[in-house]
Amino acid sequence: YVPPQIRKVQETLDDKKREELGRLKKMVNGLINRLSEPNLSSISGQMEELYMANSRKDMNDTLTDILMNACVTAVAMPARLMMEHVLLVSILHHNVGIEVGAHFLEAVVKKFDDLCKSDAEGKECENLLALIAHLYNFHVVHCLLIFDILKKLVSTFTEKEIELILFLLKNVGFSLRKDDALALKELITEAQRKASTAEKKFQDQTRVRFMLETMLALRNNDMRKIPGYDPEPVERLRKLQRALVHSSGSGKDTQLRVSLESLLSADQVGRWWIVGSSWSGAPMISDTKSQAQPKLRVGKVSSKIMELARKLRMNTDIRRSIFCVLMTSEDFMDAFEKLLK
Repeated sequence: YVPPQIRKVQETLDDKKREELGRLKKMVNGLINRLSEPNLSSISGQMEELYMANSRKDMNDTLTDILMNACVTAVAMPARLMMEHVLLVSILHHNVGIEVGAHFLEAVVKKFDDLCKSDAEGKECENLLALIAHLYNFHVVHCLLIFDILKKLVSTFTEKEIELILFLLKNVGFSLRKDDALALKELITEAQRKASTAEKKFQDQTRVRFMLETMLALRNNDMRKIPGYDPEPVERLRKLQRALVHSSGSGKDTQLRVSLESLLSADQVGRWWIVGSSWSGAPMISDTKSQAQPKLRVGKVSSKIMELARKLRMNTDIRRSIFCVLMTSEDFMDAFEKLLK
């Protein structure tokens, strides 16, 4: 039961909040509508000010909603427009905090997964994949996620998936080769195996052949073999990104090294990739597991050392073990060996 006077206060608070969010949405929408390469600097600056003036959660939700509405349409979005939108997210990710990029990435990946499961006819899947590809191009996310998506598409291997694999490789193929050539080689081998077993399944063989040719061109680092491949726009925007990011950490140290599985199950197992992300739910590691863990043993330790550990409030087995190792080791190599054990 909520008393009437408290109910009234809550209703006015809700109305106030709704009004504030509406105002915030209008401001962010106005900035996003004017977004272009020349005024990216001023717009990213204004967005940072909005982040300082409002709660992070409200800003992340508002920005993600507006960008998703702008970029995920039934028709293919122009590549340059897509890059500019993602570049804004990337600059905020580096200047404001990694939770900006993490929130946007999670929304995009979940929507992409839902659309892949449903047989949507429009170009939404390509648009979402372009967003993920450019998040990788502008150092928001690590290549691990891109390889996870490619593996998932190769394992399904229908005509729709082949189009998506081609689209993704054309956007980020050479960057993937630079980051992890071995994983790319394994992926190509897997795709070739799938193509040879599924040859009878497709009426139109040309797309499969074209995909395999594209993959071989990537493996051989032959850019000329990929029609319409132009790295220049991405390079130019990367230069702009370096100019607009305040900290020296504009590179790969702020990349989110998160897998597809972790993103899709974030609601069940928490978001370990965001520092300080609160999480309420069932314990991540069940109690049975923690009970089954063996007790730590570090040889025989004198009662004097154990008494000292008790005085210094080493209140768990692992703390006591580490303390005893440090106190009883002969030198740093001995300490290192014992700590490893």
